[in-house]
Amino acid sequence: MKNNNPNRTPKIYAHRGASHDFPEHTLAAYMAGIEQGADGFECDLRLTKDSVPVLWHDATMERTAGCSGTIASLTYEEIYDRYPQVMRLDEFLDLALLHKKDLALETKHPVPTSREIEAVLAKELISRQSEILTSGIEISVMSFSWLAIENVRRSMPDINTVMLLGSLRAKKRRRFTSAQTIGPDIAMLKTKPLFIDEAKKDGKRLFVWTVDEAHDVVFCAQKGVDVVITNKPSQARKVLGYP
Repeated sequence: MKNNNPNRTPKIYAHRGASHDFPEHTLAAYMAGIEQGADGFECDLRLTKDSVPVLWHDATMERTAGCSGTIASLTYEEIYDRYPQVMRLDEFLDLALLHKKDLALETKHPVPTSREIEAVLAKELISRQSEILTSGIEISVMSFSWLAIENVRRSMPDINTVMLLGSLRAKKRRRFTSAQTIGPDIAMLKTKPLFIDEAKKDGKRLFVWTVDEAHDVVFCAQKGVDVVITNKPSQARKVLGYP
């Protein structure tokens, strides 16, 4: 699955959409990401009780929707009734394909359904492989779970995988993952900038999150980061001088 704009470094992915300006994971946030010139979209994926993959970060609905209930224990219709802005994976793919935006899809763990989210995701992506290839977008699957990444590598060997890291204690996961890409957070990267050289020496790409400060965007560009994931894609474009 090819990169739709291979000459731009770093590329800018909208973190849960342009979520500094609009509610995260909503159509409004992703439409704003398009308006702000993002090269791609990032999202989190969870399964509902009836195995519908939806864009949702937390295990519960409380922070995002202001109501009780867990995503895993509610059906899609129950979630939709409480929060009509919820997006399904298929709707998200439609949007990305229409506007030719790369995707970074994070599968959340731990979850009650264990590896089912990766299986459902693989089924959806494989069923739409022709559309994806025709569009030219790149789709990456990300996770903090080492096992999830290994399962994706087996089920979809041609897709880019991203091993997410949130601390230096995760060094072993970076060393032993088969993922083609490493995804450290910006704080970790700034604490140990030599990590960039180590990753690149191993032939790994770098997707960095969540890069919202202008000086951190510049830092990533200077260090050769491949993708910055930000809540503020318009600011990142301006800082980097992209037209």
